[in-house]
Amino acid sequence: MSKVKYYYDPDTLSYRKIEPKKSKRYRNVLFFLLGASLFGFLGLLFLLNTNLVNTPKELSLQREVSNYELQYEILDKKMEQIENVLANIQDRDNNIYRLYFEANPIPEEQRKAGFGGVNRYKSLEGFNNSEIIIDATKRLDIIQKQMVIQSKSLDEIAILAEEKEKFLEAIPAIQPVRNEDLTRMASGFGWRTDPFLKTRKMHRGMDFTAPRGTPVYASGNGKVTRADNNSSGFGKHIRIDHGYGYLTVYAHLSKYNVSKGQKVKRGDLIGFVGNTGRSEAPHLHYEVWKDKERINPINFYYGSLSPQEFENMLKFATQENQSLD
Repeated sequence: MSKVKYYYDPDTLSYRKIEPKKSKRYRNVLFFLLGASLFGFLGLLFLLNTNLVNTPKELSLQREVSNYELQYEILDKKMEQIENVLANIQDRDNNIYRLYFEANPIPEEQRKAGFGGVNRYKSLEGFNNSEIIIDATKRLDIIQKQMVIQSKSLDEIAILAEEKEKFLEAIPAIQPVRNEDLTRMASGFGWRTDPFLKTRKMHRGMDFTAPRGTPVYASGNGKVTRADNNSSGFGKHIRIDHGYGYLTVYAHLSKYNVSKGQKVKRGDLIGFVGNTGRSEAPHLHYEVWKDKERINPINFYYGSLSPQEFENMLKFATQENQSLD
């Protein structure tokens, strides 16, 4: 309750009540309103600056930031999983696949090398979380580069595997005359007695005794380069180029089942046992050439003989007897 003020009026010899002027009253009200507004404004600024009260927009931004943080954690875990899987593939690539196909392993420095030259991440600098963003981007770039390198490596392995398969199919790996068709394995590779000169002579092939007309099979995939009677001593004979430096010769045939230039596969019927050329009896003279040198064919029968059959053949092949040509 406001105080009431009085003054002494000498004319009436009495006290009169002091009535406040309207202008002063309005001024006081105005000062009060200005003070209250100022106080309220300062209080609002204080609340906003101390984060005690957030606007709807700020609350929305905070939720968005929290969501981004959660998404980053998920991305970080996924990148870690990808890195672990990729590391496992790289380890198998270097220590199994490339080793098996005799390819040089890819150095670790090459797989995990960064990017030199200009700053690739300059546009990501200057933000509150620039360090996190740049680190995540670098990891993704390195993962991408490793995947490209690994993809190229697997492409190379696929080509090597295909080439290896062709190589294994081309090697002369089977006996050219089946065991059930053989009379005997007459003579092996090495020094033997010449049936005509009766002197020791180097016999650079293997002789398989079999009846005339016994089928003769290609020992590996290749291309027929000769099927004629124009080689001294061989009579009717066939030569197959298998590639990779391998060549096989099938001599003293009675007739052909292939012609020059024809492509054959392992096990294809190419001719028949005979007694043509410099031959003492019906048999097949078989030779294996590697890089233009004749080598012992007995090392190439792993594709058609059992261990016992190979042991028996090895026993007969090493006997220094008389050859049939």
